[in-house]
Amino acid sequence: MTDGKSGEPGLLHGADYNYEQWLDFPEVLDQDLEYMREAGINAVSIGIFSWAMLESDEGVYHFDWLDECFERLHKNGQKVILATPSGAKPAWLSEQYPEVCQMTADGRRQPHGGRHNHCRTSKKYREACVRINTRLAERYGSHPALLLWHVSNEYNGVPCYCPHCIAAFHEWLKKRYGSLEALNAAWYTSFWSHCFTAWEQIFPNDASIHGMILDWQRFTSGQTIDFFLEETAPLRRVTPDIPITTNFQRPDVGLDYHEFARQVDIVSWDNYPRWHREASDVDEALQAAFFHDLHRSYKGKPFLMIESSPGATNWQENSKAKKSGMHILSSLQAIAHGSNSVQYFQWRQSRGGIEKFHGAVISHLGTADTGIFREVAALGSILQKLNGVVAAPVDAKAAVIYDFQSGWALDNAQLPGNVEKNYQKECMAHYGAFWRAGIPCDVIGSLDAAFEKYALIVLPMLYMLREETAARLRRYIDTGGVVAATYLTGIVNGNDLCYLGGTPGNLTDVFGLAVESTDVIAAYEKRHIVMDGKTFQALAYADALRLSGASVLAEFTESLTGFENTPANSPAITAHQYGAGTAYYLAARTGPDLLDAFYGGVCGKHGVKPCVPWEIPPGVSVQDRGGTLFVLNFTEYPVEIACKGLKYRDILNDAIICDRIMLLSLGVIIIRRYN
Repeated sequence: MTDGKSGEPGLLHGADYNYEQWLDFPEVLDQDLEYMREAGINAVSIGIFSWAMLESDEGVYHFDWLDECFERLHKNGQKVILATPSGAKPAWLSEQYPEVCQMTADGRRQPHGGRHNHCRTSKKYREACVRINTRLAERYGSHPALLLWHVSNEYNGVPCYCPHCIAAFHEWLKKRYGSLEALNAAWYTSFWSHCFTAWEQIFPNDASIHGMILDWQRFTSGQTIDFFLEETAPLRRVTPDIPITTNFQRPDVGLDYHEFARQVDIVSWDNYPRWHREASDVDEALQAAFFHDLHRSYKGKPFLMIESSPGATNWQENSKAKKSGMHILSSLQAIAHGSNSVQYFQWRQSRGGIEKFHGAVISHLGTADTGIFREVAALGSILQKLNGVVAAPVDAKAAVIYDFQSGWALDNAQLPGNVEKNYQKECMAHYGAFWRAGIPCDVIGSLDAAFEKYALIVLPMLYMLREETAARLRRYIDTGGVVAATYLTGIVNGNDLCYLGGTPGNLTDVFGLAVESTDVIAAYEKRHIVMDGKTFQALAYADALRLSGASVLAEFTESLTGFENTPANSPAITAHQYGAGTAYYLAARTGPDLLDAFYGGVCGKHGVKPCVPWEIPPGVSVQDRGGTLFVLNFTEYPVEIACKGLKYRDILNDAIICDRIMLLSLGVIIIRRYN
């Protein structure tokens, strides 16, 4: 998006608008336009689930209502984000072509219903999507209101086991391995006599063959991306100048978003924190920050928060109404971390269907004199003052690796300890040390991220360490990079086969150690670590280490169960100089107190600095976006911050702040240095 100077919107403020649901209520449609102006809405997403309204039977199209919607929004000053409708297919398509519906592993064809219940391999489904998308592109591609393509909605990695998908999987395997001999070796099928002698024998429902299950997830993710590419082909051809996005979700839907992100022009995602689920919102804020930074890091540039709720959702276990100020605070958190939009699901609450009680800007009450509407309108005014950050980067010198495929492999693994694997949670825990310290941090992939741009890279539980990643890390450290790895790192290679000769696999010489074995810390046990004279608790996992050059920074105070060579005072955190760089190893899971102390020392030693020189109080987040500082208070009490005689300009209030920053509960101040 632009900075607003060319007549285009800068920061986007908008919502999913289900215009077609209100065609019988013209007074509602008129009212919507008035309310949108009042709320500062400059862009809306339309057509997301409208296939049945657009094509009532094969080749029978109805665009009059969408034409009218385009024109009314254009005259009202809104830009249009036009969706393709493949997220929910019409009933006639399922009836005429049953193959478009997914099949379960036991051979049952799924009935029509829900959404995303479609086979991504089906030729008939792909052809139907291309036809409707071509029509949309040809009809609206040159409309002055069209800003962006929103392709489908919330793709997922739910597999289809129909004959078409299984045949495509076999072809994928042939291309990947070349021969059954190579496949059998990669999958280690000599275990339990699982050797395959024909491709047709392979059916991906045997969880005991870890390599097969991992490859099946890779195939399913790749097939979804391939489907996306075919669906977007007519958009690329007819409207090459209109950027394309699709809304990603939290990273646990079975898709490798690092790979998917390469195919979109702009990354966007749907952000639904569970605010007020606990007495404190600080942990929820940390989690939201992690996901924002993950989506910014996919392409290393600003993203769009294309869905959020201005109020409560209706699909979470318990979703409380937002407290006063939380909507503005959480929305500006997204902007602080690199979003160029705040958009909602939905503009107006639906009268029926599964999401009729989901939050919206306009509720069933139908008026603008509600607390939600007033806060949305206030945010609209704030966003207009922040258009200058649209092109502003987040300059991070630290990065946490979050590897989808490693997470899949770890989920499949049968370890001595299976209850507390929690890969995503542990990545967030290490990220949290940077978030609390006000140190910008990217969340990157392991294969093709530009390691050299970072001064420090963290590998929490990188269970599957692919050989090419190990080689890149070796070069990175050798030339001056700093890496911190944890227990359960480098256990298996890219085929999910265990490394021989010690872990972290292929990097034992770099870390100056090898893991002899890993102990599981039971709930009744107490294990502690002493670092710099302070004692911290060890949790869940602890490694017994054999050192081969690494120096000890912290020690266990108790012996690890079952290991003769791990008495008390055995190493818990180590450092090893390799070439011009340093490799740190954390042999146990710990709490945030140790992580804060450890990364504080590492960052201080290696020149990774916070974005402000003053102390950040607990529960307050400070983010730097191109020199604009967002100071966000996620606590329930006002906060006063001493900023050491520095002067800042309060952007929203056009005032000068000297010496002290005052924050209300759930408050935010946006400032820039003032000289």
